[in-house]
Amino acid sequence: MLAVPSDQFPQPPLGRYLSLRGFSPTALSMALGSRLRALRTAAGVSAKEAATEIRCSEAKISRLERGQSPPQPGDVSCLMRRYGAVDEIEDACELARRANEPGWWEEFGSVVPPWFDKFLGLQEAADLIRTYEVQLVPGLLQTEEYARAVTMSGVPLAGPEEVRARVGLRTRRQELLHREFSPKLWAVVDWPVLHRPLGSSGLMCRQLEHLIEMSHSPNIKLQVLPPDCLAIGTPVTLLRFGLPDLPDVVYLEHPTGANYIDKPEDTAQYRSMLDQLSMKALSPAETLVELKKTALSIR
Repeated sequence: MLAVPSDQFPQPPLGRYLSLRGFSPTALSMALGSRLRALRTAAGVSAKEAATEIRCSEAKISRLERGQSPPQPGDVSCLMRRYGAVDEIEDACELARRANEPGWWEEFGSVVPPWFDKFLGLQEAADLIRTYEVQLVPGLLQTEEYARAVTMSGVPLAGPEEVRARVGLRTRRQELLHREFSPKLWAVVDWPVLHRPLGSSGLMCRQLEHLIEMSHSPNIKLQVLPPDCLAIGTPVTLLRFGLPDLPDVVYLEHPTGANYIDKPEDTAQYRSMLDQLSMKALSPAETLVELKKTALSIR
């Protein structure tokens, strides 16, 4: 089969992902899966034919292309040859090998349940993170002492080692906002979040000052819902990816697990809801004024 010109596709070359630091195995799986799907489509190969090529089911091909199944270098090499993309085989196989390496959060394995492991990988891969919080400051914007107070007030109560691990995980997660090619964070928080006492007044004041500082970052947009705004009572996070053919993912956490929603007709409703919340909320500039006023009031 003739090779497919690499410049036919809008995605960056796979080699770009090999040169970036901080990309999680989940992100690499998604990048490779997206590329495989684009190449298969351009080559006119059906999912059934691709499955026959590597002796697997069509469902596995779908999972592979969505970054939901660990890619094996041998399978990737066979598929790339079938699609005529021989010039990218070396990079694709290296990407597959790295995608099978453990994520950085494995060192926090004792406090990372299986349902949250997936979210950490997806968050690392996201190009845009939209979140709405009703009880607490979004995890990516919490100070270390605020995160510790949240963890220590949880049910069931956590011991010292667990508290240390959970706080360490949360602060490590925040590094993605400061890396090269960092995602954009668009957070809307309910009014009571700023006024709900958690720990000492000094702790809350320092948390508010941190929000003020972070709101000046070019990749962070922070809004607060006014007190007279009636909104939904559960937190929502929507993840959008800068890779073609990858759908938005909505993450809904509950006490015993989490739901992941990626059907376009469903995620569109959540996206619309977040759009409406952002229109009702104070603008980023108005939010900054409110943050400063609230911090001053509790000093």
